[in-house]
Amino acid sequence: MRDANFFTKPVDKWQRKYEALRASFVERLPDHIVAERFGLSVGYLRVLRHQFRHEKIDFSEAVAEGSRPRRRIDAATRQKIVAWRQRELSAGDISQLLHREAIDISVRTIERILAEEGFKKLPRRTQLKIGRTIGGAEAPEAAAPVAIERLEGQRFESAGAGVFLFAPFIAQLNLDAVIKEAKLPESKSLSATNYLFSILALKLLGTERYAHVDGHVFDPGPGLFAGLNVLPKCTALSTYSYSLDADHLLRLQDAFIRQVMRLALCSGSIINLDFHTIPHFGDESVLQEHWAGARGKRMKGALTLLAQDADSRLILFSAADIQRSEADDQILAFLSFWRGIKKPMDSTFIFDSKLTTYENLSELNLQKIGFITLRRRGHKLVAETEKLAPWKRITIPHDKRKYPQPMVHESRIALRGYVGEVRQIIVRGNGREKPAFLITNDFEMPAELLVGNYARRWRVENGIAEAVKFFHLNALSSPILIKVHFDVIMTMIADTLYCRLARQLRGFEDCDAAKIFRNFVKGGGTVEVRDGNITVKFSKRAHNPVLRSVAWSTLPKQMPWLNGANLSFQFS
Repeated sequence: MRDANFFTKPVDKWQRKYEALRASFVERLPDHIVAERFGLSVGYLRVLRHQFRHEKIDFSEAVAEGSRPRRRIDAATRQKIVAWRQRELSAGDISQLLHREAIDISVRTIERILAEEGFKKLPRRTQLKIGRTIGGAEAPEAAAPVAIERLEGQRFESAGAGVFLFAPFIAQLNLDAVIKEAKLPESKSLSATNYLFSILALKLLGTERYAHVDGHVFDPGPGLFAGLNVLPKCTALSTYSYSLDADHLLRLQDAFIRQVMRLALCSGSIINLDFHTIPHFGDESVLQEHWAGARGKRMKGALTLLAQDADSRLILFSAADIQRSEADDQILAFLSFWRGIKKPMDSTFIFDSKLTTYENLSELNLQKIGFITLRRRGHKLVAETEKLAPWKRITIPHDKRKYPQPMVHESRIALRGYVGEVRQIIVRGNGREKPAFLITNDFEMPAELLVGNYARRWRVENGIAEAVKFFHLNALSSPILIKVHFDVIMTMIADTLYCRLARQLRGFEDCDAAKIFRNFVKGGGTVEVRDGNITVKFSKRAHNPVLRSVAWSTLPKQMPWLNGANLSFQFS
């Protein structure tokens, strides 16, 4: 209930100023009394009187605390604002239209005028709902296949034009034929190639979540890359991913890796294997808890197995959403897959101690598969190393850096559940507090090479870290919008394309995807269609000379998924 305190002890700053000036001018009270009553300094009170006398303070309307006096808008401008709102234009759009007429009014002032005229705030709308882009271009109602002939003579700016840099390598990998060989499902309007190339474009452009596809649906560049007018929305991509069952994904992975091996992009002689937990933060997640090494704790997520070629660093196999009861046998599942790819089967598998059991190591040995892994060590095993002799110092070969020269002790041991003996190499002085116990069924490989090969196993973890960082492998939202295994396979394909592009860039051959994207792919350009050919002209960038020096003439120019249109580049 209001009383005299409303006037003697005002809360709002504007009212406190008003009452202070009234007490000074009308009641003629001394400055120190007025200042004390209203919590002001004597100096500030004198400033207020000066501002009031010179009409710098207007009490005709109450203003928000700390804001300037409200601007007076003439009737003609007010009428324009009302007319534009009747056409459902936002305050921001109205501000831009007024600016074109040399009338600068802030968005906040326009919102105040609209409120005074009785208009409610417009609901939050996307550019797609409005039916136009920021530049004023009409937005298509849905993604649809586009024919190159219908684009004849068109020229448009594209923020995602860099995705076309991967087109020659896609043609080299014959990826559209790989998709057809996998016999993936299609919808009435879009083919399997349209769907997969749309998702691949998002991966290559470093899109964090598929829900963020709205940032590209107005860009015709990635749409043309996928053979469409624009990229499909998130719902379409999500629905398609869940239409793929395990057989579809296995056929897709199998066909793609066969093509990689057919082009001799990797040798497959040494394979690094590792688990990775893709975390899921949904409140009602049905996923099991697994160990997440990067976070140092167990958490709910999709357990994923990745196999990487040690020399080329290409990912050659993936399996996702693995149950805890299935984890130990995943190495045998990979072996079954790899036998159909690699002939003759002369690969060596390298992995850590938690990947599988000693019984499965025995199975690998019976099938004459080489392996290098770690023995599970306890306090007793570590303590016994102090009594062992002799030790010898080895030098691990490396082209670029000098590894530590550790001490090793070799022996033959028997393991519970393993038929026969394994070769054990204990390594200490390798920069670790505790010694490492390497075990292998290869009794002929020199110790230096064996320890060096296992040390290179960290590359698979670096590859996982890169996929997590740039390809956003861990970016599962609470509702899992994309099937996890499908997302992992698309990451594998995108990673291969980035490796292929990096190999062509002088001085950047070993750079990760994030650096290649930042220096070469990001930045946009102009896409022009003329005489059935597509020309992509890239904006000026510091690294364009590197792109210009690439032997594009030796790479495929035709894009089969775009009716065989030829592709050419221009670098400013």
